[in-house]
Amino acid sequence: MDWQALYADKVTTADEAVAATVRSHTRIFLTGNCSVPRTLTDALVARAPQLQDVEIAQPLAVGPAPWNAPELQGHLRSNSMFIGHNVRQAVWDGRADYTPVLLSEYPLLFRKGVLPVDVAFVHLSPPDADGFCSFSIETGLTKTGASSAKAIVAQINPQMPYILGDTLIHVEHLSYIVEVDTPLDEYRMAADPRDPVVEQIAKRIAELIPDGATLQMGIGALPDSVLPHLEDRKDLGIHTELFSDGVVHLVKKGVITGARKTLHPGKIVAGFILGSRDLYPWLDHNDLVELHPTEYVNDPCVVGHNYRQVAINGAIEVDLTGQVCADSIGPKLYSGVGGQMDFIYGASRSEGGVPIIALPSTAKDDTMSRIVPMLKQGAGVVTSRNHVHWIVTEYGAVDLYGKSIRQRAEALIAIAHPKFRETLTEQAKGLDYI
Repeated sequence: MDWQALYADKVTTADEAVAATVRSHTRIFLTGNCSVPRTLTDALVARAPQLQDVEIAQPLAVGPAPWNAPELQGHLRSNSMFIGHNVRQAVWDGRADYTPVLLSEYPLLFRKGVLPVDVAFVHLSPPDADGFCSFSIETGLTKTGASSAKAIVAQINPQMPYILGDTLIHVEHLSYIVEVDTPLDEYRMAADPRDPVVEQIAKRIAELIPDGATLQMGIGALPDSVLPHLEDRKDLGIHTELFSDGVVHLVKKGVITGARKTLHPGKIVAGFILGSRDLYPWLDHNDLVELHPTEYVNDPCVVGHNYRQVAINGAIEVDLTGQVCADSIGPKLYSGVGGQMDFIYGASRSEGGVPIIALPSTAKDDTMSRIVPMLKQGAGVVTSRNHVHWIVTEYGAVDLYGKSIRQRAEALIAIAHPKFRETLTEQAKGLDYI
């Protein structure tokens, strides 16, 4: 049977595909970010009252997440490896779970059978002339997990760009196909350009980025806000867990060429895309862009092969010894580890690498310092004091690598908000740091 006939034989409705693959106590692997297959999830939510204890293993999912509705408790339960706004309340209420894991190891949970998968819900491009579909904008966290499932239900959408790299799956490996023609979710990360704090931090980060550097931008507005300040650089490259619209502008300006990359020269390499719908047509069959599984893209040993790898990541708070909390507010789980540790450590292994943690100096309208004597009780340490290098606020940039606790405390106090520096100094003395 040729692949076209095989394809036609697998086409069905979302309701029929869900009914055929999801039973009570099933574990579903759900693709996420901007790739959520909404026709499939809507069918699952409709069927949920007939099911008990179905687990949805997922990364960050952009947009509405109706499977987390309170009335579905006992029927559907998310197990999220990164807490987004649409699952946060469910986690706090005990209706959903959070599993902490490095982004580089997230797909391995499924491949190694730590979390065996019964069925994967994926969102693919239409097949090419040889019957291969692309996992497209969510390849990194999805390809391995989906390939580990006993059954794969594919939502195939002509609005999904066909992206190159290690992104392909053949029609023969799909169990059921549901055809749709619907807009993809989108995620806009750009900060308000009028925010003077974000702009000042972005400018300070840009000063640390040399010509020929390879960039990673973590999730959030602040890392993405650095890109407009790099228009005078030459031969920048991209090796990152994710990228957004700002990269396209620098490609068109001739700033991002990848010419000096030591790994995948000339290519923009990422795991997934978090961008707007304006970005998706540019990605379609674009020879410049390659997506790969995240266990490869985020592997610190792989990252370290890049020349001048720059890692830009955010934080909730940093203590005076250099410990970085980025996933919780005290014990209150807020987001996740993501790829921060992968790239901070990977950049530190890179020749000329620049690992950066950036954060505003204050929170809650300047009433609370984010440079703190000690992390809040119960706070998670995402980047340890042993791995930290550059810390950047709107008041400066300091490199903590090789610095003593006394030197670190003094350096971090110097880039804290001026109104908190005296208090921080007294607290540092009380802790015998200075």
